[in-house]
Amino acid sequence: MNVMSAFLNWVGEAFVFMMSPLWNHPDRMQKVSRFLMRCFAVMVCIGILVWLSQRPVFTLRQVLVEPLAGQTLHHISKPLVKQQVLETVQGNFFSVRLEDVKRGFESLPWVRHANVRRVWPNGLIVSIEEQKPFGTWGGADSQTLINAHGELFSGRASEAGEGISLIDFYGPEDASKEVLRLYEKANTWFKPWDSEVKSLTLSERYAWHVRLSNGMKVEFGRDEESSDKTLTEDRVARLFKYWPQVQEKWPSRVDAIDLRYANGFAVHLASASVKKSDVDDKKNMQKQ
Repeated sequence: MNVMSAFLNWVGEAFVFMMSPLWNHPDRMQKVSRFLMRCFAVMVCIGILVWLSQRPVFTLRQVLVEPLAGQTLHHISKPLVKQQVLETVQGNFFSVRLEDVKRGFESLPWVRHANVRRVWPNGLIVSIEEQKPFGTWGGADSQTLINAHGELFSGRASEAGEGISLIDFYGPEDASKEVLRLYEKANTWFKPWDSEVKSLTLSERYAWHVRLSNGMKVEFGRDEESSDKTLTEDRVARLFKYWPQVQEKWPSRVDAIDLRYANGFAVHLASASVKKSDVDDKKNMQKQ
């Protein structure tokens, strides 16, 4: 009973305290007044800042487009890009969303990455990393190029610039990084021949072949997808081991090599008229 009585007394005192007029408690009234004054001051400051931020002086008028340090822009027209940004950007110096501007720049042809920052009081500086074409994707007439990172982008071989030799790549669009990885491996393998890979094709079933700078075609098949990742390297090593014998037998006559055999390799002779003895020797080479 004592506990219940104490609780009821506490509730009654709280009710009286809340219902009694504020002016009957000067200390409470001073605290409330100070609180309201602070709220009013904060609201006035916010209103002034909002009003100032909307002044015409903060309307975006200047966009400086520059390349990343050590680079030069060859395929991007600065005046055209500036005009496009000023026409599409929303907001002023304070309200513009830099991430939206960044995405807008990166959607433009030949732009790989863009960094955007504000410049007081009404400008933006955009640092652009331009795409560096490494090869074509789908042939010389394709409208898609690939960079050295294995990323695809819109562009034509004719836009790459004079003196730039592009590798021809073919394959599924989602396999561009894999294609570039295979290119780097094959290019390393055939350095002893002083030859470079000029084209690489990866089929939908992930069988691949390359065309070398000496005109020779090399077929690898699907070994890269097998559980034994060294299988292709072993077959390439076997090719180099027996290549002197091939050259001795058919100098300057081999135009294609097939490495898809488990115990050897096959060669195709460029000559239209092949002697029967050459064919027999070619079959024997497969068993080496």
